[in-house]
Amino acid sequence: MALDGVKVLVGTTKGAFLVSGDAQRTGWTVKGPFCDGWPINHVVGDVASGQIWAGGGGDWHGAGVWCSDDGGESWQVTRLTKGTMDDWAAEDPDFAAMIGWTDTPLPFKGFSQIWSLAHAHGALYAGTKPASLLKSADHGKTWDKVEGLTSHPSADSWQPGGAGLVLHTIVPAPDDPKKLWVGISAAGVFATEDGGTTWDRRNRLSNAESCAAHDHPAAPSDGELGHCVHNMVRAPGDADVMYQQNHHGVWRSTDGGRSWDDINGGLPSTFGFPIRVHPRDPDTIWTLPLNGDSAGRYPPDAAAAVWRSRDGGQNWQALRDGLPQDSCFFTVLRQAMGGDTCDPAGVYFGSNSGSVFASFNEGDSWHEIARHLPTILAVEVLG
Repeated sequence: MALDGVKVLVGTTKGAFLVSGDAQRTGWTVKGPFCDGWPINHVVGDVASGQIWAGGGGDWHGAGVWCSDDGGESWQVTRLTKGTMDDWAAEDPDFAAMIGWTDTPLPFKGFSQIWSLAHAHGALYAGTKPASLLKSADHGKTWDKVEGLTSHPSADSWQPGGAGLVLHTIVPAPDDPKKLWVGISAAGVFATEDGGTTWDRRNRLSNAESCAAHDHPAAPSDGELGHCVHNMVRAPGDADVMYQQNHHGVWRSTDGGRSWDDINGGLPSTFGFPIRVHPRDPDTIWTLPLNGDSAGRYPPDAAAAVWRSRDGGQNWQALRDGLPQDSCFFTVLRQAMGGDTCDPAGVYFGSNSGSVFASFNEGDSWHEIARHLPTILAVEVLG
């Protein structure tokens, strides 16, 4: 299925939405909500096939992955765990009939949500809450748990972040199907180079001596950066250059996460959720700092800015043109920043106040392309 424009995939607390523009990135339209109004934590797609997957759920629905084979026109769900509605329906035939419920056994227990998705090398991956990793070889119809991760020797010590113990970031290597990184809050970064059989925990500081002492439990200490990683990306190119925004700063790795450098200098805050890397330039990154975890979690001085570095985090520039500069108290969550592959590259982010902002010139200026959506949890882009 050929893509004739740019499609922004938006996950919200009330379903998935598609915000579509033409090849010139104009004429934006909004369609949705899809996925029967489920909370959708992440939406990803495959340009080659046109398939789109949306993961979410919660205590009421249980966990599931929705799939569209026709670019978002129709959707089907693969339910993975039970929710409260199953218990109600089992005791109430009228309610069961109303929601179309059947007592078909579901394949998993022990998690309530899908939090993240990734598609690469013909495989679909899903991260759950509580943290585990699933893999599908048939486009999301059936799933297996990647046992090597949840049997890691450190698993008993993993601690939940503010949103719980969630596997929220999955980063495949584009040239090697056996290499994969995941981010877990609050257990840190894990990587496999053998297709998931074994995993390394990769949280070591390479410049620990430059990190000031902090009392916050998510702060760097004991030679490791804080384990509450918020989001992580791999830069383009042959080298395993990685970036992450965690609970206490922005970090860069040049060795696939085996060691991390502090690149916070010049930013107004060490706290934030999303980070994005340029599709072709490994040194260009964007992040959206917030004023702190206990100070409101909104842009510093209530003036929105995306911060860009063109040199791998050595220097930073605030990009404000087109963004609200007065009384701006929104939050941008960990998976709510995406990018296209156009030239110049486009950057997109969604707020918890329901707006989607887009830049078509790598952050120099911004435009609101959708508003009044439900709380936005995730933004990805096809195009």
